[in-house]
This record gives sequence, structure tokens and C-alpha cells, in this order.
Amino acid sequence: MPTSFMRIPYRDLLPPPNIIPPSASTLPGAITALQEFFHNPPPSGLPPSTVVLTGAGLSVASGLADYRGVKGTYRVNKTHRPIYHHEFISSHETRKRYWARSFLGWTTMSMANPNSGHYAIRDLGKLGVVKGVITQNVDSFHPRAHPDMPTVELHGYLRSAVCITCRNEYPRDVFQTELARLNPVWKDFLKEAISSGALETEDPNEKRTRGVKMNADGDVEVPGAPYTTFRYPACPTCLTRPPPLADGTKGVVEVDQDGALEPISNAGILKPAVVMFGDSISPEVKHDANKTIDNAGRLLVMGTSLATYSAWRLAKRAKDRGMPIAVINMGGVRGEEAFFTDLDPKQAGGQGVRTEISTESLLPALVQAMRKPEARSRRHHHHHDAPHAVAFERTNPAEVFKDFLS
Repeated sequence: MPTSFMRIPYRDLLPPPNIIPPSASTLPGAITALQEFFHNPPPSGLPPSTVVLTGAGLSVASGLADYRGVKGTYRVNKTHRPIYHHEFISSHETRKRYWARSFLGWTTMSMANPNSGHYAIRDLGKLGVVKGVITQNVDSFHPRAHPDMPTVELHGYLRSAVCITCRNEYPRDVFQTELARLNPVWKDFLKEAISSGALETEDPNEKRTRGVKMNADGDVEVPGAPYTTFRYPACPTCLTRPPPLADGTKGVVEVDQDGALEPISNAGILKPAVVMFGDSISPEVKHDANKTIDNAGRLLVMGTSLATYSAWRLAKRAKDRGMPIAVINMGGVRGEEAFFTDLDPKQAGGQGVRTEISTESLLPALVQAMRKPEARSRRHHHHHDAPHAVAFERTNPAEVFKDFLS
């Protein structure tokens, strides 16, 4: 039986990393080490391209919360508990709570934009060193920042709501309008929260003073809020034509006079188009992620502690293939010592890099350094020294991945 890629939260704080090479503790040293990482040909038999694996830390500079960063959800909101997939599917009240908090958080999510780190990945692609991205993030920043570079969205995306019965998707902006129509009191509360700036401050203490807690993935917690009053719509397709369920019985889709889903319904339930905690990644996405790793010769991990097994396993897959690994993350990474075993103590970055310099500072500076004529000349020289890599490029054209924006 194939291994399941399940999204499971891991809350423990991880030990601090060993910086590799030691010079990568400074910005200039990290730039030099990463240039060596890109310039050094991968082991024989591996292609010369690099795949990037990202997490929530990359989007912190866009104003979004992460999980384990300095101001991450698990550090500043220690009572936070995400809603699990089975809870969302089975409980009408749980769905009310989820959609109420998502309704408050969507404004921040929808107004946020990719940051310099996302665009630096685009530029590394244009320089020919990065060929694809796998992201755990659900903010859609990667497809927006580099639409011409393939992105596998490992945990889905918040830009759509999807029906758990018919699988039709609906734009989140349209869904937000329906939520506002069904919940006028909540709509007014959101308007007041926006005008007061309560949803914009990045100071967790100020957020608490204003009565809100901003969590990762667009979740806004308001202690004492009457979540049970929140209403959400049914899937319009299933409402028009209730589909049969998996057991052959007819699905029930009932709404009140305003169009809000009634608790008696067992079909037509809309959920975010994300892999919720406790759910498994689809076989199609798992296949695309594995293929992206297998078509590359190096792995660059950034902005993630790899605390979810679905992401950690991809890094392990890369290590098992003999791919050099570089990690850019502020804080520890799950099981990272295994990624840097057997490195030459004197290696300068070609075999592996570990740094804690922020992606916001490091990536644009790295791109600038790699654009210099001497850096381009060095990459060209190394590629001519690696005939196995050139042969791979001739015989294995870049894969065309599914366009996740369609």
C-alpha cells in the first residue's frame, strides 16, 4: 500500500541548528555558500537543476502568520488548536466556527502580496538554477510571483472553496460575499475591525489588546465570539440537484429561507480547498511532488521547519537520492542532522548549506550576486564540466505540470 502523505501538526520546538559551513552565519558568507551550492555539479547521474521546498516562514514578510517563527502561532497563541478534517466534515457547529474565523481572516489573506523572497525564486528560475517549486503554503503567492515556473501546492490553496460531494470549486472572493450576506452582524464587526487596524498590526500584544488573535492560514480568533450564530451557504450545484452519496443513497441538501445550509444536510458542504490537518494529500499531488523531487539534482528548503510529515518525507526522498540539500530557516528543522551527514568538514557549500539568515534579506542579495558576470561565467564553466548534466537537459525537457491556477 502506498505511503499516505498526511498533514499532522507538530508543536514541539526544535533544537537550534548547526550552521553549515560556519561562514554561513553572516549574510556575505551565506551568499557565498549558496553560490557554491548552485555552482557545484550534483553527484553523477543527477540533473543540474534545483527544486525549492517552501513553508509559511517565506510569507511572514508579506504580513502573514507562520506556525513556529518568532511571532508564530504556536509561540504566541499556545492554546491554539487547528480544526481537523474529520471534525470539519462531521460537525455543523465546527464548520460554523471555521468559516466565522476564516471570514474575518480572508481580508488580510486576499490583500497580502508576494514578497521579495517569492520574486527572488522567480529570478533564480530566470537564471536557470531553479526549475520548480513545492510549497506547503496555501496563500497562492508562488503561482502569482512566478506563473511560468511550475508550483506544486502540497497542501492546496485558500483561493477556492470546494464541495466535498461534487468537488466543484468556487472562488473564495465570491464565497466571502455570500458569507457577508448571510451574516450582516459579522459583516459589520469585520468592517469595524478593519477600520480600527486590529487586523493589520503585526504586534501580537497589540492584537490581544484589541481582542483578536491572528493565526496561520488566515484564521482569526476572537475570544468569546458567538461562533454558533454564523451561517454559511450550500454548494449551489448540489442544492439544485442533490447527488447520490457513496453508499448509493440520495444526498440531502437543505437550506433556510436565506440560503444558509441546514444541519440536516449531509451533502453540498463547502470546505476550503486545502489539506486540513488529519487529511491526506491526494494521489495526484503526491505524484507531482515526488516527480518534482526526482527531476532535480539539488533541494533548497526555505521558510519551513519540515514539521509536517508530508513535507519532511520529500526532503528525505531527496537525501535518499543523494541530492545536496540547502536549508534557509530561522529556527530548527525536524531531523535536519540527517540531511547533512557525511559532508566534508572543509566543504564550502557545494555539498550542503544551513543558514538562519532571513529569506527576505538573503534571497534578493543572492540573486544580485548571481547576476554578476563572474557568477554567470562560473555557472557556464561548471555545466561544461558536467557532461552527464548536459545530456540530461537534452533528453529530459522540462516537465509541464498541471496549472494550479486553472
